[in-house]
Amino acid sequence: MRSLQRFGPPLALSAMTLVLSTSGLATADAATDEKDATYYISLGDSLATGYQPDVDKDTDVAYTDQLYAQLKQRDPGLEHIRLGCTGETTESLINGGKCHYPNATSQLDAALKAMAQHPGKVAYVTLSVGADDILLNCVSPAGTLDGACLNSKSRSMAKNLAQIAGALHKAGTDNTQFVGSTYYNPFLGAWLQGEAGQQAAKESAPLVKAANTGITQVYKATGFKVADVAGAFSSDDFTTQVNVPGAGEVPANVAEICRLTWACTRKDPHPNTEGHQVIAGVFAAELTDDDAPGASASPTPGASTSPAPSESPTPGASASAAPSESPTPGAGTDTGENTPAPNGDLADTGASSGTPVLAGAGLAVAAAGAAAVYYARRRRTGEES
Repeated sequence: MRSLQRFGPPLALSAMTLVLSTSGLATADAATDEKDATYYISLGDSLATGYQPDVDKDTDVAYTDQLYAQLKQRDPGLEHIRLGCTGETTESLINGGKCHYPNATSQLDAALKAMAQHPGKVAYVTLSVGADDILLNCVSPAGTLDGACLNSKSRSMAKNLAQIAGALHKAGTDNTQFVGSTYYNPFLGAWLQGEAGQQAAKESAPLVKAANTGITQVYKATGFKVADVAGAFSSDDFTTQVNVPGAGEVPANVAEICRLTWACTRKDPHPNTEGHQVIAGVFAAELTDDDAPGASASPTPGASTSPAPSESPTPGASASAAPSESPTPGAGTDTGENTPAPNGDLADTGASSGTPVLAGAGLAVAAAGAAAVYYARRRRTGEES
């Protein structure tokens, strides 16, 4: 009995020590996981949020979610900060007003604060925005386009896009890869509407091509790589003929727009699930190549790699300032559950007057082709975002 009592306390102490040691290991593992975590920040409009017209809501089929899944296979510690906002324009992405971001005034502000919160840990940043600039300003209820508005919006859109990309690139490090996308041409869906539609589809092609040239110039001038989504959708291939059930022989670009978007079935330009998969693949090709992690596209000669975004893109919030406790809505998720909620009370930041304008009128005109189709859907549903 004495022997048992004698050895009792050491046994109990050993058990307690084991519990404490195990608890310490768990705490150490959590700290190690946090230390090893890296981040993917996705920004943009309904393309980034995976909006699907058949269910009339954002979904987790977005290219951003599919891209995240691919990147996470290479980097298990990767977390997704999903900031996209349906209906976002280049202006509202800077100034706010479409979606609410906790402790941030806009989508750009939220992204910059997330990058400041995780210095050196943001591995990837993707951006797709611009079409809604025309949709909300230059398309009449009848679907006609205002030429003067187009010319004005082409300049402001290019300026805003350059400011956004420049501010993001400036906030990154050598470990950050940046990619922005060109646009496919949803106006090609008009091909199925007879001779007039075919003519309109043909006329849309050079406008979209000009737009993508301008977009590419902006991104390259600000240190971004470019995901050639237009090329992946065969947007300029009118030569190759493809048989489409119910439509017969059509050009390859028309066949692809019908296969990868809702343009031919619902007259809606958004990509379907397969379209988002293709877009994700184009981004992945740019982000998972053999280049060094920080090897973004070389800036255009003579252009600054950080084109004069104001030091504080949002009033009272410096890009490098210590962020608030919750600056990253959607962090660590890969679904649409944390998509920012609509909000109309966000602060205005203004745009930098020093940002170079690198894209021409083609940018606005091309975006309008897609916007006009989308606008018709919005008019039917009464959607405001």
